[in-house]
Amino acid sequence: MTSISQNLGQAYSEQLPNLGQSLCDILCFFGLKRVYGVGGDFVANLINALDGPLQVLPSSNEMHAGFSACAQAELTGLGACLTTYTVGSLPCVSAAALARTEGLPVIFMSGAPGENEIQGHALHHMVHPGSGWHTDLNAALNAFKALGIRAERLQGQRHQGQPNVAAARFFELVCEAVQSRQPVYIEVPRDLVMQPTQSLRLPLNIDELNAMTRLNLAGAGLIADDICSRLVKAKHPLVYLGERLRMNSALLERIVHFCQRLGLPYATSWFAKGMVDESHPLCLGAYNGVFSQCRGQAYIEENADYVLEFGTAIYDSDTNNAFASGTHAIDTHPNKTLLKGTARWELDLQAVVDALERANLPVRNLALVNQNKDLHEAITPDTSSSLGYANLAQTINQFQRAAGKDFILVPEVGNALFAAFALDARSSDVGRSFLANPWYAAMGTSLPYARAIADELNAKGSPQPILLITGDGGFNFQCNELINLQKQNANLIILYMRNNLFHLGKCGDAPIYACNDLRFDVSKLIAAYGGKYHLCQSVDRLYEALAMGVQGGLHLIEVPTSTEPEQQSPIAIKLNTYISAKNGNPEALISWNKLCGNLPPTDAQ
Repeated sequence: MTSISQNLGQAYSEQLPNLGQSLCDILCFFGLKRVYGVGGDFVANLINALDGPLQVLPSSNEMHAGFSACAQAELTGLGACLTTYTVGSLPCVSAAALARTEGLPVIFMSGAPGENEIQGHALHHMVHPGSGWHTDLNAALNAFKALGIRAERLQGQRHQGQPNVAAARFFELVCEAVQSRQPVYIEVPRDLVMQPTQSLRLPLNIDELNAMTRLNLAGAGLIADDICSRLVKAKHPLVYLGERLRMNSALLERIVHFCQRLGLPYATSWFAKGMVDESHPLCLGAYNGVFSQCRGQAYIEENADYVLEFGTAIYDSDTNNAFASGTHAIDTHPNKTLLKGTARWELDLQAVVDALERANLPVRNLALVNQNKDLHEAITPDTSSSLGYANLAQTINQFQRAAGKDFILVPEVGNALFAAFALDARSSDVGRSFLANPWYAAMGTSLPYARAIADELNAKGSPQPILLITGDGGFNFQCNELINLQKQNANLIILYMRNNLFHLGKCGDAPIYACNDLRFDVSKLIAAYGGKYHLCQSVDRLYEALAMGVQGGLHLIEVPTSTEPEQQSPIAIKLNTYISAKNGNPEALISWNKLCGNLPPTDAQ
C-alpha cells in the first residue's frame, strides 16, 4: 500500500511532526505553561511528549488536578489537566462541571487505548461489568458530553498515504475552548502520540486568531449616545461590573479607567469580586442585595439614579442575585442600561466602550472618601475580643490596611465563603485578588486553587501571600494537596475555622453533619508538611499570626469557632435563614420574610 512519502513526496513526509510535538506547539501558542495531572499507563506517552516544553506538574488526585486547571484558567485564560483513561478522567467530572458553570476554558486531556488495541474485549480501565454482553469504550466521553461539554477522541491515520488530522482537530478544539470560554474533553490514543500528523501553520499570535471573529456592530454609537445622555442627567450614577468581564482583562481595564477618569463610582457582582481593587475610593465593593456587606451599599440602594451595567450573566443566578429575594436593587432599578455582552469575546461591549471613550463627558468626583473613612473606623474590631466568623472579615481587613499587605483571598465553599464576601479584595500581582468557587457542588477547591495561584506567583517572581480561609469540613476534603504546596515552597496562610461540623445549611443533628473529630490534631498534620502552626482565639493573636505568616512559607492558623448565631457572620446568618425557609421551617420563613421586607399581614390588619 502507498506510504505518505510515496504518495505526497519524501520532502513533505520528512517535515511532518509527530502528534506529541504538535500538541506542545498548540498549547504553547495559547500561552499555556503548566499542565496539572496524575500519571497512568495510557497517558505515559503523552506525558513524555509534553514534559519539557511544558511543566507537567503532579496533583494529589485527578479531581484536584482539574480544580487547579480551573484556577489556572481564571488567572491566565487557559488551564489544562492531564489524566489516564476513564479511571483518571471520570474523577475530573466535578471539575469539568465547575469549569462549565463558571465559563472557564479548561482542556481536559486523557490518554486512551491505542487504536491498535481495540479488539472487542474489555480493557481493565473500561467501565464495564464482567457480566456485560458488550464493551463500552466511550464511558468518559459520554459523561463529559452529558454536562454539555464538547468531548472527542482524536483519530489516527485512515489511509497509509495520508497523515492523520489529529493535530488540526486538537487545534480546533482548543480554539473552541478559548474563544467560547468553555471546557473541552479530548482523549488521545496512546499509539498516536509518536505518529506523524499534518503540519499546521499557526497564526502569528492570539490577536491574529481573534481577528477572524471580529464583529462589526451596527448602532454602537447610538447606544453610547443614549448612555451619555443619561450619565449627564444623573446626579448619582453607578457603573455595575459583572462576572463576564473576569476573563476579559483588557476590556475590564478600559471600563475601570473610564470610571476613574470621569469620577464615576463602580461596584461588582458577587461572582466578579476580586477582579478590581476594592480599596480605590471610587469602588463601592461587591453588591448582592440584602446579603451585601460592602461600603457602597447605601449609595447603591438609596442614591443611585442611573445604572450602567456591564457584562453580567445572561441567565441570572440566584446566588449572584440575592438568592432571588427581590432585594437586589440593581436588578429592579428603573433607570438602567443593561449591556450583557452577547458576542464572542464581548466584542459588542468593546464597540460601545470605543464610542464612550470618544464622547465628551463631564469629569466629576463622586468617590465616597469620607464615608469609607467613617466605615473603616466604625468596624475596627476590639483587639482583645474573641475571634470568630462574626468579626473575621473586619479583623483581616484591618490587618491589610494597617500592615500594608494585600492578600490574594481564597475562601472555601461553606461559612468561610460567605464570610469572605465582606473582605476587602485589594491589589494582586496575578490580576485577581479573590478566587472562589461559588458553585456548591464542588467543595474542596481552595487548596488546588491556591496551588495554581502559587505557581503563577512564582512564575512572576512575586512573594505576595495567599490567604486561604476554610472550615474543617472543606479542609478535610482536600488536605492531601498539601504535599504539592510543600514541594513548591508556597507562601500560603491557611485560616482554619474549626467547629467540627458541616454547619452551613445545617437543619438537624444527624451524624452526617459531623465532619471532624475532637481528637484530630491539625498541628501535627501541618508540621508533617513543613508548615508552622498557630492557635488563635482572639483578634490580637490573629494579628500576630498573620504578621508571621506574611513573612513567607506555609502557615496554618487554627481558630476554634462557635456555632451560636451571634458568632456567625451576618451573611451566613441570612443564608442559613434562607436555606431553612426554603426547606419549610415556619420560624425561618417568618424571619426570612422580615429580612426581605415581605412581612405577611397580621390578623389585626
